[in-house]
Amino acid sequence: MKILYSPQFARDYRKLPYEIKEKAKEREKIFIENPFDQRLKTHRLHGRFREFWAFSVDYRFRIIFRFLGEKEVRFYAVDDHSVYKRF
Repeated sequence: MKILYSPQFARDYRKLPYEIKEKAKEREKIFIENPFDQRLKTHRLHGRFREFWAFSVDYRFRIIFRFLGEKEVRFYAVDDHSVYKRF
């Protein structure tokens, strides 16, 4: 799985606490192997976000992404649940 990173994702990621960055790295490794691994709690978003998906970094933080093809995704944002209000 190839992951592309949006500029917004890069900005969000830089602002994360160190511990969350480390968790995000571990979750990304799992995601690359299987985007639907149960540990990620991957789910499709609804409403105006229906083209996007999200998976959990931990109980609080989410990564918002979109499938671009069978083997390629773009990460758009990472944050707590407030990401849905500003995304």
